[in-house]
Amino acid sequence: IKIVNLSPAGSFIVATKVAFYGGLVIAAPFIFFYVAHFVFPALKLREKKYIYSGLAFGGGLFLTGVCFCYFILMPIALAASVQYAEWLGFTADQWRAEDYVGFVCKFMLGMGVGFELPVVVLTLVKIGVLNYRMLAGGRRYVIVISAVLGAVLTTPEVITQLLMAIPLYLLYEICIWIAWYWERQDKKREVAAAAADAVPG
Repeated sequence: IKIVNLSPAGSFIVATKVAFYGGLVIAAPFIFFYVAHFVFPALKLREKKYIYSGLAFGGGLFLTGVCFCYFILMPIALAASVQYAEWLGFTADQWRAEDYVGFVCKFMLGMGVGFELPVVVLTLVKIGVLNYRMLAGGRRYVIVISAVLGAVLTTPEVITQLLMAIPLYLLYEICIWIAWYWERQDKKREVAAAAADAVPG
């Protein structure tokens, strides 16, 4: 498929889109830094430790999401888009550069942010804002949110939307089971501590 420029301003639009999405990625650490300076004074030392750990893993998960999208989901999504166009009787041998670049950037950025979900959710679990029961009760809402993100950040056809929505929901499901495991371990430690206290000294 050839990527073509069909307007005099097309190249400038492409450059602007790349600069915009690249700027979001570059500015993200500074945004988190200033938000952290605003929030941290209200947190306890233990809560700060969990947030620092979450931020440390967040960058790696973001890059993992971007790479997962680019090398695995993107080829499938683009092939599905071509196939869908052919089913409708259209040719799909050329794409406008600004549309292609905008789609690729939004898709990769969306998956990168989506892969941050475990960091956010599990950090909230650790500091006591969320628990396993609350996460399990929010499944239906996350299904809707994942579907909406898939519709907003990808093409209008359903295959590409599902390719984004399903991984996002699976990440949330993993968070639920990790929260369940943590709560189970905490209860075991509490029982063990209570048994140790009950033993006469």
